[in-house]
Amino acid sequence: MRKMVIALFVVAGILLSYSLLSARQSNATPAASDQDVQLLRKDLRSEKKQIVAVNMTLTEAEAQKFWPVYDEYTAEGVKINDAKLSVIKEYAANYQNLNDAQAESLVKRWTDADESAVQLRMKYLPIFLKVLPGKKVARFFQVDRRIGSVMDLQLASEIPLVEP
Repeated sequence: MRKMVIALFVVAGILLSYSLLSARQSNATPAASDQDVQLLRKDLRSEKKQIVAVNMTLTEAEAQKFWPVYDEYTAEGVKINDAKLSVIKEYAANYQNLNDAQAESLVKRWTDADESAVQLRMKYLPIFLKVLPGKKVARFFQVDRRIGSVMDLQLASEIPLVEP
């Protein structure tokens, strides 16, 4: 449990660093900003994998089967995170002048991304169960959800609320 808490603080720290970086680079070109975001996302995926590794007690045989499935799962998750990032970027560009239709569209797209994340977990549940026992699969999804929750919380704290 202690390892999980430390790891989640590391992820939160990385996200906080990103938010400070993006605040400092508000005058940067969009291409540079996009490049920074892509590098950060790559770093986060690497950190996430390390956190999962620390929290999973896999035998060598389990690890050989688990990590390729994990990498596929993560690759599909990137597409969902791309959709979330698109919503965040659109909101950031327009939040001060957001009209009702734009606000509704953003909420629907964000909800669609959340639903896609649930569908991805449901898709991969039986796949992970083919390579790991049920308790280890449950542990993986707990770790995965905790990391996701910390990341979502950090993002939410950095995004201003819609003005009425």
